[in-house]
Amino acid sequence: MGKPKKISKIFDRQILFLILVIILLSLVFGSINPKFLTWRNLLAIFQQIAVLGIATMAMALLLISGGIDLSIGSMIGLSGVVICKLVMIGYHPAFAIFIGALIPIGCGLVNGIIVSKSKCVPLIVTLGMSYVYYGMALVISGGLFLSLKGHFTFLGRGRVLGIPVPMMVVIATVILIHVLLKYTRLGRRLVVMGGNEQMAFLSGINVDRLKIKVYTISGAIVSLASLVLVSRLGNVLADVGSGYELEALASAIIGGVTFEGGRGTMFGAFLGAILLGIVKNGLNILNVSSYFQTFTLGIIIVVAVVISNIEKIRA
Repeated sequence: MGKPKKISKIFDRQILFLILVIILLSLVFGSINPKFLTWRNLLAIFQQIAVLGIATMAMALLLISGGIDLSIGSMIGLSGVVICKLVMIGYHPAFAIFIGALIPIGCGLVNGIIVSKSKCVPLIVTLGMSYVYYGMALVISGGLFLSLKGHFTFLGRGRVLGIPVPMMVVIATVILIHVLLKYTRLGRRLVVMGGNEQMAFLSGINVDRLKIKVYTISGAIVSLASLVLVSRLGNVLADVGSGYELEALASAIIGGVTFEGGRGTMFGAFLGAILLGIVKNGLNILNVSSYFQTFTLGIIIVVAVVISNIEKIRA
């Protein structure tokens, strides 16, 4: 009983540490440029990280269950391309959105079936599938910009009582997935499978079916991220989702989710996304070049992975 309590305390401290780092960074950026700490900019940060925050929930859920999906960015791009293409050739926007929303769910289902039935490493399978989905997006779009023609802007740009709708969507998603993971039978089984797949199998859990379920659920979360992104941008390229898979992975790891599975929280992962959003926004306000921002993101990812593996290093 002592070890789980000790691990729980470690993660509690990690979340507290993240909060302190977020506050410290905000104060540093604010002292350099007072515009950073304005209410308008803080709302803008939440609006900017909405897609990343939602994608992070999908990645964190998979990591906790012992999986991973590097095709998330390509799924977002494929969904966005399909939505815009259908609108441009004359279909009703509601129908286009419905079909586009089904795309990542179908992709997640396919990923889950291949991972569970082939017994291959999820990282390699989903890396390969990312090229498949990206190639499909290129074929559909022809490599050109596709537009929503001014339709469907509320989800990505709307406000309710002055609060950006994307901010409300990402917070609702975090709470929903937290409840799923912590208070449902499915969530508890995912944690058990992530902690020890063989033990989960011996305890009577249908591991293959559970993997297919979690990848499909992850696809549904990615679908929501795609809708928010397309609604915000209004037009897309096939690579519109490029990079989200790595940023989502970084956010989850920074937030205390581990590659080993069975550990981590949705709130911690979301704090990781907020931290990345603050770093990006702060560097933008300071007019730091995008090249250096990419370099900084790489450093953050490496540091996060090393920290998440620190127990093995000590052992």
